[in-house]
This record gives sequence, C-alpha cells and structure tokens, in this order.
Amino acid sequence: MNAIKIKILAGLVGGLTTLVSCSKFLDRMPDDQLTLEMVFNDKTRTEDWLAGVYSNVPDPYFGYANVLEVDPLSDDMAPSPGLEQFGWAVIAKQVGNWNPSTPWAANYWVELPRRIRSAYIFIDNVRPNDAQLVPESEVALMKAEARFMIAYYYSLLLETYGAIPFQLGITNSQASEDELMIGQTPFDQVVQWIDQELLDVSALLPARYAAAQKYGRATSIMCLAVRARLLLFAASPLVNGNTEYIGFVNNNGEEIYNSTYDANKWVKAVDASKLLLDEAAAAGHRLYYEYNDDGTIDPFLSYQNMMFRRPQDGNNEILFARPQSDVQNYDRFAQPRGTGGNGNYGVTQSLVDAFFMENGRSIDDPQSGYVEKGFSTQDEVRNTKWDESQGGGRVTLAGTYNMYTHREPRFYISVLYNEAWFRREGRKTQFYSGAQDGGPTHDAPQNGYLIRKKVHPDHDPRNGINPYRPGILYRLGEVYLNYAEALNETDPGNPDILNYLNQIRVRAGVPPFGVGAEALPIPTSQAEMREAIRKERRVELNNEGIRFRDIRRWKIGETTLNGDFWGMNFSGTEKDDDESNPLAFFKRSVYQRRIFTAKNYWYPVPQTKIDKNANLVQNPFWN
Repeated sequence: MNAIKIKILAGLVGGLTTLVSCSKFLDRMPDDQLTLEMVFNDKTRTEDWLAGVYSNVPDPYFGYANVLEVDPLSDDMAPSPGLEQFGWAVIAKQVGNWNPSTPWAANYWVELPRRIRSAYIFIDNVRPNDAQLVPESEVALMKAEARFMIAYYYSLLLETYGAIPFQLGITNSQASEDELMIGQTPFDQVVQWIDQELLDVSALLPARYAAAQKYGRATSIMCLAVRARLLLFAASPLVNGNTEYIGFVNNNGEEIYNSTYDANKWVKAVDASKLLLDEAAAAGHRLYYEYNDDGTIDPFLSYQNMMFRRPQDGNNEILFARPQSDVQNYDRFAQPRGTGGNGNYGVTQSLVDAFFMENGRSIDDPQSGYVEKGFSTQDEVRNTKWDESQGGGRVTLAGTYNMYTHREPRFYISVLYNEAWFRREGRKTQFYSGAQDGGPTHDAPQNGYLIRKKVHPDHDPRNGINPYRPGILYRLGEVYLNYAEALNETDPGNPDILNYLNQIRVRAGVPPFGVGAEALPIPTSQAEMREAIRKERRVELNNEGIRFRDIRRWKIGETTLNGDFWGMNFSGTEKDDDESNPLAFFKRSVYQRRIFTAKNYWYPVPQTKIDKNANLVQNPFWN
C-alpha cells in the first residue's frame, strides 16, 4: 500500500480548508509526487488528506452540490430560465429535458466514491506520530471522522440514486473484473449498514469540540442527524411499500426495493429522531430565539438570524454545518439588479401561497382573512425589531399588494416581492418591466419574486461586503418536524406530535394548535395531522435543500411538479391588478410549464458508467 503514489490536487479541500492548520498547502498544485508513507509521516499532510475527505460536503449556498441544483427541482425556487444559456442545466431538468447522458456538476456517482476511497486509504494508513504530537487518541478520533464521512457520503448516494453499488474497504486495482465491476446492492441493505455504522461511530466522537478550529468536524450529533434523516427517508412511501418497483432487480436477480410496506421502518425513524433529540439537548442544542424588549419572542429576527448566527453568537440550533460556503455568489444572484445584484433567484407562486396568514391559517381557509386583490391603505406594524421595512415595526408599507399583507413572519424573511422596502438602498424594489430591478432581460425575477431566505441583508455587492455565516446542512427545527411526522405514522395522537409541531409554530410567530383565544383547532385525524405537518415543513424548511427530498419520499411529484407554474406578470409595467390589462403587473401569470414523471424520483445512473459496467442496471423508467 505504501508504494501507491498519489498527488494532492489543488483546491482539494474546497471550502473546508479551515479544518486544517495549513490550508494554504492545498491552494496550489505541488510539483512533486508524494507516497503514502511521506503523507502519513507528516502531521500537516495527514490533516490535509483528512480535509480532502471532507471536501465533497455539499454547499448549501453556491459551491459544490449546492441547493441551487436541488431547490429549483422542487416547487420552492424559481431561477431565471435565462440562466440556461450560461450552462445552468437545472432549468432543462425542471421541464423534464434530461436523460442519463445529461451532465450534473455535483456528479455524486463519481465524486463521492472517490472521497469514500480516500477515507478508507486514510483509515488504513494514519498512525500516531509522537515526534509531531499526534497521539493515539487523536488518530482514533480522525479514523472515526473518516468512518462518519464514508457513511454520510453513502447516505447522499442512496438518497440520490436509490440503487447504488455498495462496497466496504478498498478493492485492489489488480482484482478480478467481478470484484471491480459490481452491480447495485438492495436499498434496505445499504440503509441497514449506514444505520448501524453511524450509531457505532457516534459513540466514538464528541458531541462538540472545544477548539474553534475544529468547527465543522464530525461529531456524535452529526452522526445521529444523518442517521435520523436517512431512516425517515427509508420509512417513506417512495421506498416503503412502493409496488411500482416490483420486478426491478439488480444483476443478481435481487429485488432492489422491498415493495411490501413495513410499519417497523417508521418505528426506527421515531427512535432515531428521539435519540437525536435527547442527545442534542444534552449537548446544549436548542431552537434559536431572539426577543423583543417586552420579553416576547421576535419571530422575524429569530427565523432570519437562525440562518446567520454562529454557535459562538448563541445559535445552538445548528447540528451540522459547512464552515465555509460561497455565500457571496448566492447573495449576489438573489439581490435585485438595481442594487448591484444579478436578480436571478426567485421563488414560486406556489411557495408564496404556502405561507400562512398572520393568524396561522392557510390562505384557502375561509377564516384566514386572506385578501388577494387590491392594495393596502396603511403601513402594517407589528411587535418586532426587524428593520428591513423602514424599521419601527413596519412589516409592509401602505400601497402593498394585499396578497402580501398580514402574512406570517416567515413569509417576509423568505420572499422579496415587488414594491417591498429594500433597506440598504433606501427604496422600494421595482420589478416592473423596464424598471431598474425588472426585465425584460434574464437578470430580473421572471415571475415577480426574488428569494430572501438565507440572503444576508447587509450583503453589498457594490462594495464587496459579504457577511460570514455557516452553511447549515442540518438543524434542530427539521428534527422536531421529522420526529412529529414519524410519530404520527406510528402513534397518532401522541402528545409529543403537537408539542414539537407547536414549538416550531410559536418560534415562527403563528398561533399553535390547541385551546385558547388564538389557538387553531387540533387536527382530528392522522391524515389531517399528516397534512398539517407537511404544510409546516414546506414553509419552515423552504429553500434549505429539503423540499425536493420531501416531494420524492412522499411520492407526490406527479401532482406537485407537473403543469403550469405561476407568478406575477413579468411583462407588466403598471401597478395594477386588473386581469384584463396586459400591462398589469399584479396578476397571476404562467411563467413555466414543468414536467415530472415516475423516473424523476431518482437521478439516472450516468450512461458512461452503464456503458463501462455491464453489471449496472439503469434506475426505474429511465430506459
């Protein structure tokens, strides 16, 4: 093994160079070839190798495998279709124009196995180095980190492709063709291994690190978070009793998916989420809150800054984060072009409609008070320190389209609409065609909205101001909803369901389900509670890379992602909502027609890999 030669590539660690003390080493391409013995006899090179294993952790902003390649495939994000001319393949995927030969920048099928192999090489070769102060205890910890990364990357592969080749350890390049060219392993077998491996590794890792430079390194909480999310996926309708996959077999004739419903999978999901909740609480993780001067929760700042604040700033909601992400490009593409941004990242009308009203009811509820047409006659003031709308507690200004008034706080933190106040510029947005933030070019919101979620209000593209924030991949709020969902499937009526669902709603500033003057009626059946939880997930977790996974695992893609997608009138030049006026901006208009079929529940196996390995089978319905 020591004779194997490797080359450490420039930029190998990407945004995770802060994980090691000598990050500059990987910013350039070394001229020399290094043997494994040279690498693992040197502390810095050993740490660099481990950092390289971390390098394919997805970026929840703009870097590797970012949410911009995932959220547009759901009904959350609406990037400008004009971006397709610049190579943005996700636009074509939205309308069903992709196949097994279509390139994908993240390329999990190739990139993640490389990191898995690198992790195994690390485990086989890392050793104590007394001369360089690398004790056996540190080696054991780093090996556990590498084991976590192997399991984590396999979980990403599994959730993306479903059927994957699964192999433990390193296969020698001189092995037989049968050993090298393996087919896919049944789905549940891979889940079972990841489940146990993450549970085992969680016992070897600390819940937190005292050293700030280790932020982002694997912890026991990260192990349990990845495990809980995967077991929720494995319990869901897509892979639990899905009869459409009967007869879909691997090269050995084994059924890849178990088409018989197994209620125990939901029990495992409940237990995994509960264990994570208990261990996270013991480690000091809590929902993030900010408060008004009168001691009440400020839901606007709580929800906004939950994505921005670091643990040292009091944000203990984060369970797993990428220390460095490309927040600059995300913010720039999401801000109006008239403010120095690119004006490209919008949100769908479907998401706008999903947010509750101020009273916590859906807009289609007759008691919600929702009014779509017309414009407000006065400022809307609430108890908050959020100052993005002229401060003083103002949430909307007089003259705002009524569709956007009296909505819940998460709406305003997530959606930037036409004529919303833009604090940094000291003016209202102008998305009208021909106006400073509008079309007719591609660098304007194609359906009347830009995304505000995760966009830092102090980002200033003109002056190069890019406030830091961690790239959050897992947070406690999601776990509350995971637990409530799984518990509703196993024990409907369990009081914990309402408890955890209501904690999310209270932090969000909407009335809980229960009793009292403002409380909403408690859903009376398992089906009604399931729908309430799904609605809450839609708004709470919007544009965090989770919605497309939810649509797929719930198996609702054909009804959710097919057909016309709506927004405001991109060609509108007038502040008008008259349906008969072609120049009226404020009227629902179709901007895109989406296509989603049964094959789109999984990414296709790359055709180049099928061509090289006859033992691989293509994913369902892609042939």
